[in-house]
Amino acid sequence: MKFKTLVSGALLGAIMSTTAFHGAFAADDTIKVGVLHSLSGTMAISETTLKDAMLMLIDEQNKKGGVLGKKLEPVVVDPASDWPLFAEKARELIQKDKVSAVFGCWTSVSRKSVLPVFKELNSILFYPVQFEGEESERNVFYTGAAPNQQAIPAVDYLMKNEGVQRWVLEGTDYVYPRTTNKILEAYLKSKGVKDEDIIINYTPFGFSDWQTEVSKIKAFGAAGKKTAVVSTINGDANVPFYKELGNQGVKAEDIPVVAFSVGEEELAGVDTKPLVGHLAAWNYFQSVDTPANAAFIKEWHAYTKSDKRVTNDPMEAAYIGFNMWVKAVEKAGTTDPDKVIDALVGVSVPNLTGGTATMMPNHYITKPVLIGEVQENGQFDVVSQTPAVVGKEWSDYLPDSKDLISDWRMPMNCGNFNVSTGKCGGKGS
Repeated sequence: MKFKTLVSGALLGAIMSTTAFHGAFAADDTIKVGVLHSLSGTMAISETTLKDAMLMLIDEQNKKGGVLGKKLEPVVVDPASDWPLFAEKARELIQKDKVSAVFGCWTSVSRKSVLPVFKELNSILFYPVQFEGEESERNVFYTGAAPNQQAIPAVDYLMKNEGVQRWVLEGTDYVYPRTTNKILEAYLKSKGVKDEDIIINYTPFGFSDWQTEVSKIKAFGAAGKKTAVVSTINGDANVPFYKELGNQGVKAEDIPVVAFSVGEEELAGVDTKPLVGHLAAWNYFQSVDTPANAAFIKEWHAYTKSDKRVTNDPMEAAYIGFNMWVKAVEKAGTTDPDKVIDALVGVSVPNLTGGTATMMPNHYITKPVLIGEVQENGQFDVVSQTPAVVGKEWSDYLPDSKDLISDWRMPMNCGNFNVSTGKCGGKGS
């Protein structure tokens, strides 16, 4: 009896161990990927599309066999345009859901909110949107444009091609517009632009009453010098802003607007006829005529089951970042964050404009700069394109940044190395 009990106990233990093993195997049979984008609130107009793009990319990768022989499993959360909630959701993705990497954030305030979480928990964030730079973190890979890949080339284009002498720097009131405009103001002054020929204005997220602000822009532009608006307005505030430009007859030939946060998605909700000729500076437009882009658009329309769904620049940045992560994981042979972080530097993948994107030691990528004019159909006619530009993490035009560089490879392994003092941890803006 005792022997039978022992055998039964051993057998039960074996069965339980086998069950536990199979349970663990099932749990480990996928690689979880976090998707951290606002699906509600003021930024949903822009970020929902990125969530859909990530799900498409994951689905397509799974059709190819996944990564390291495992299927990818997306874990989608909604931080609801609530900046502190981004940090909570990021922690949940990393600690509870055990994701291998996170693709997400749009605004810089949301990115700044999650940075401490990714550093503390040593996870990886891919950030796919143009931003102000002035940052380089070991746990973050920046696939959107730095100011030298968007804002400064846009100003150069307006000076050279439009003869602009007066500047309205119009932005939403948070870190990206304020820092970008700080850089642009210093850059314009380095080009000889006087204080009285620059005005800077900020409005809250979701701002809708643009009548007074547009009237001020018109008055500033009536001084006899060619005037342009450099717009860092973000989210759904763009829709009433562009409507009010149309209402007040602000035409591109009189006061051109160049936007850094308006793409095809944002124009989808606007009557574009009064806006024809206004500009946007990005690193990709849907109208780019390349085989890679045609294939991407076809895939997008098939996935969304809608020929009306547009593509845009942050989608291309997400596409590049995702493909870089896949390549680095396969190169490292593991999803271990430290090994993937090291493997990512130097990885090159095709972009959608006919070239390649390379991850540099500062965790920024190479990107061409495109200037596009708004067309009646809500698309952009590309009027200027540069060769690939290396993203610059620290601005040459800010006193506290001009001596800083970043290189996350050993032996430097530093995001703010001061070349004047020879020390890591130099002051940044």
